[in-house]
Amino acid sequence: MANFSFRALDGSGRLVEGERVGTDRSEVLGQLRKEGLQPLQIEERKAAGFSLSMTKKHSSALDENALALFARELATLLMAGLPLEQGLVTIAQQDGGKGASAEVANALLKKVRSGSSFADALADKEGAFPGHFIGLVRAGEAGGTLEQVMASLADTLERARTLRQEIRAALNYPIMVLVAAGGSILVLLLGVIPEFEPLFAGAGDALPFSARLVLGVSRALREFWWAIPAIILLLFVFFKSAASNPRLRSRVDGMLLDLPMIGPLMRKIEASRFCSTFGTLLTNGVNVVPALQMSIGTLSNGRLIAAVENVAPKLRRGEGLVTPLEQSGLLPPLALRLLRIGESSGQLDAMLMTTARIYEGDISRDTKKLVGMLVPAVTLFLGVVVAGIIGSILSAILTSYDLPF
Repeated sequence: MANFSFRALDGSGRLVEGERVGTDRSEVLGQLRKEGLQPLQIEERKAAGFSLSMTKKHSSALDENALALFARELATLLMAGLPLEQGLVTIAQQDGGKGASAEVANALLKKVRSGSSFADALADKEGAFPGHFIGLVRAGEAGGTLEQVMASLADTLERARTLRQEIRAALNYPIMVLVAAGGSILVLLLGVIPEFEPLFAGAGDALPFSARLVLGVSRALREFWWAIPAIILLLFVFFKSAASNPRLRSRVDGMLLDLPMIGPLMRKIEASRFCSTFGTLLTNGVNVVPALQMSIGTLSNGRLIAAVENVAPKLRRGEGLVTPLEQSGLLPPLALRLLRIGESSGQLDAMLMTTARIYEGDISRDTKKLVGMLVPAVTLFLGVVVAGIIGSILSAILTSYDLPF
């Protein structure tokens, strides 16, 4: 027997979290369904402990690219008239039946053939599908529009993937500049500076402070080089522990949101993902409260997650959506104005999708603008560091030879 934690929706759309004991995930899934709950996520609870080893992902887990491709392939097959079972068979047979998508399709196919609904089969596939994906599929099955739902999911996932790729591509150049300049500084400190050190052996305090500082840093790096990987490892452990500590993570996430330029950009990224998922769920017939709960799973900032989780109770009390969202601090003012118009006109789903597309364009432009400022700043800073090192050594040489300036 093992302990499993779960997230599910009850009949009124309220998010329910808890634990169940069972021999496997299928048994826990059956328990939850008998209680009238719709499972969104079921995970086995691991024994407490700490390990520095990196845990390998399950071989059948789908990354963001594979998930988008899976949704697009299945949507195309369903819209071509193939039944769900045949569509899964087709995906499972791709690439000789190997790869994460084929393994996932095979596992889903077994569940569907045993009588499970497609949504329940997705919920039983550990770590492969997010909650909003499962919720949309469940709504599509109930409404007989599974092919349209899969197409909508594919569009949403592909837009999110494209946005992430644009951000990563924009950051590649400044990272390359930083790595190249950092390597140059290490070459100076570890390779060039030691060649000049014998010249200043007897100078002592007569050397300028900047030269003594550079020589000291160079000597420390050569003698205590082993401390560099140790510090990197400690930082890795610290950030990994911080990520698993909700209170500390929320504090760090809040600090990131308050940073100039970076904070507003992060807020737009979160708002774009949230609005796109929320709008897609509403468009495909999911009720507003369950749709809101599922959309929270697309957020990554701990402070925003906590703030939006407080919106659902207010929504159930009839306070509307926009006012609680405004109090949460998730959405920028433009999004709130658009959603208020959509809520009052009964077109909230369409306005959410419009808001998401507006911010997708804003994110692309803001990212390019930020990178355009970041590259010269990084280049200038590292240039000053290199110039300072070289200038310190030159001043030490002039001092050691007692030459006039």
